[in-house]
Amino acid sequence: MNANSFHVVAEAEIRELVNAWLKAARNRDVEGVVAHYAPDIVAYDAVSQLQFIGVDAYRKHWEACMAMCSGEMIFDAPELHITAGADAAFAHGLIRCGEKMESGEEKASWMRMSVGYRKHDGKWLVAHEHFSAPFDMETGKALFELQP
Repeated sequence: MNANSFHVVAEAEIRELVNAWLKAARNRDVEGVVAHYAPDIVAYDAVSQLQFIGVDAYRKHWEACMAMCSGEMIFDAPELHITAGADAAFAHGLIRCGEKMESGEEKASWMRMSVGYRKHDGKWLVAHEHFSAPFDMETGKALFELQP
C-alpha cells in the first residue's frame, strides 16, 4: 500500500469511529462513548470544569451530562476534517449538540470540536478531546446562538 492509500484508509477509519461515537452519544450510550477514549485521555469539555484527566473522570462527566438532559439527544458533526498518519490522527470541525424536548423545542448549539487520536495496541483511541464555545469578551457570556 502506498503512502497516499494508507492515509485514505486511516482517515476512513477515523471517520467511522467519529460516526460511531456520535451514534453512541445520540443513544445515551455512555459506555459506547467512553469506549473510544484512551485510559489516559485529557479532555477539555465546554461543560462543568476546566479539564478531565483519565477515562474514569470523563465517564462520570458524561453520565452527569446525560442525566441533565431529558429529551432526545442531538449530536451532529456534518463537516469533519480529518488528517491521519501511521499512529496519530486529528479530527476537527463544528458539532451541534444538545437535546430535542418532547414539545419539539431544540436546546442545542454549535460548538467547536478538536479530537486527537493515537494508536493503542493497534486500535485508534481518543487521547485528547476539546469542545468549546466562543464567548463575548465584554460580557463574558457564551455565544450559543452563532451559526456556521
